[in-house]
Amino acid sequence: MVPLKKSCSAAAPLSQLKMYSFMGGGLFCAIVGNILLVVSTATDYWMEYRMSGKYAHQGLWRYCMSNKCYMQTDSIAYWNATRAFMILSGMSCFAGIIAGIMSFSHFSSFERFNRSFAAGIMFFVSTFFVLLGMAIYTGVTINLLGKRFGDWRFSWSYILGWVAMLMNFFAGIFYICAYRMCECRRGNGPR
Repeated sequence: MVPLKKSCSAAAPLSQLKMYSFMGGGLFCAIVGNILLVVSTATDYWMEYRMSGKYAHQGLWRYCMSNKCYMQTDSIAYWNATRAFMILSGMSCFAGIIAGIMSFSHFSSFERFNRSFAAGIMFFVSTFFVLLGMAIYTGVTINLLGKRFGDWRFSWSYILGWVAMLMNFFAGIFYICAYRMCECRRGNGPR
């Protein structure tokens, strides 16, 4: 006996609930991830170290020693690359959030354009940019600055960058799952 296949239209309310749940979870992860990206990029606690017996810390934009902070005026390539990738990540995450919010409405002037899919791709692009920025900063810090300063460590701004990357990745996963649910609801017609 062949089991009857449940159609997508018969399971539409449950499928729609799952789709909105994935989109809501993805939107939550994306908003938290974008906030963490902004905080991580703007603050100056990427690295802490001791220099001449005094505590110091630095970020992408400033370094602080003896409770006085100074702008980083040196144009060092790895700082510029990390700054650029973090800013690009924040922008693509914000664009993904806009597409994710718009995906809750079903109106689309383009029949082949799915906002859930676009949001998921934007979150994956944001994840890739954060990964590039964090990898560049990590590699240069460990190989160059880590040898220069004996007593140093990565600090909370740096850690927030990695957490933001994970949040953006999960936002992308959730939105791609929502896209797959939407595709199920549309049926198996020709594309």
